[in-house]
Amino acid sequence: MAPELALARGRWVKLICGASNHDLAAIEDLCALYSLVGVDCIDVAADPAAVAAARRGIAWAETHSQQGQLEEHPQGFQPPWLMVSFSDGDDPHFRKASFDPRLCPSDCPRPCQRVCPALAIGAVGGVEPDRCYGCGRCRPACPLGLIEERQTVFSAEAVPALLAELRPDAVEIHTRIGRGRAFGLRLQQVLASGVPLRRLAVSCGLERDGPGPASARQLAAELWHRFALLRQAGLRPLWQLDGRPMSGDVGVGTARAAVALLQAVRPWAPPGPLQLAGGTNGASLALLPDHSGAAGVAFGGMARSLLQPLLLEAEARGVPLREQVDLRRQALGLAHGLVAPWRQRRWLELGSAAPSS
Repeated sequence: MAPELALARGRWVKLICGASNHDLAAIEDLCALYSLVGVDCIDVAADPAAVAAARRGIAWAETHSQQGQLEEHPQGFQPPWLMVSFSDGDDPHFRKASFDPRLCPSDCPRPCQRVCPALAIGAVGGVEPDRCYGCGRCRPACPLGLIEERQTVFSAEAVPALLAELRPDAVEIHTRIGRGRAFGLRLQQVLASGVPLRRLAVSCGLERDGPGPASARQLAAELWHRFALLRQAGLRPLWQLDGRPMSGDVGVGTARAAVALLQAVRPWAPPGPLQLAGGTNGASLALLPDHSGAAGVAFGGMARSLLQPLLLEAEARGVPLREQVDLRRQALGLAHGLVAPWRQRRWLELGSAAPSS
């Protein structure tokens, strides 16, 4: 199914590899395997190496699909869109953890290692930056408060040339309530690249630059502001409602935040498809009521954590996961179990609730 059709029918599935994730081997495997099970879009860091790894994975999937190895593409393989992400200011998705291991007590039980879902903290040493995707769970776990975070924010001058080099199918801008001007400036930099985009995704939750969370009505008002800018630029929006950022692998209960946010914002939202994100996992679809208006879902932490043990086993063997028949079969079964319920969803329930404009 083509990505635009998936959006229109409420069957859209996006894989989030992580705006701060530079584990190239894992990115290539994840993109290959999730492409085979039919995701519509893959979101990676706006980095040439990460984008190249994603494209290699997608190309591998297309080759193996054409060889008739899977049944997910009876009408031919449809490559997913490649999306890259930027932010218009500080954002947890664009940070990495860091600490000096020389400051750690010799008898420290390293609780930071136990809570790290990316396995970026080992038994010795500090944070492996390529694997860290900024979830932040290690910071409160450190009994001495040694762990810091480092933000990555692209300069205005860098964005147009970088996008012209990467030439993605879509771009996502992470924003916050109260950052209307910053969003507008970032959008102008995206437009200056001259890259034609299938969609401009806007990722936002209830966090704002100020005390306390905002209301759903306030979030909708901010989205209307972004909509006016996108319409003026001739871009088609995709609204990513970030319920509980980077928490889908914590437990099934985190899915409730994403569903609740979509239900609260939907009556006031501007035109364009609404997509669940932030805390999404295998429980998300079952929590959606009939006629929910959800055009689709993005899976990040859950999609990675499902395959993490197999990625580690492949790393120990010294061969990519996608190239090992026994591990690949297991990985595809897990990925299919996450994606298939959305691909098989009854599309009539979406109706006119989530315009495809």
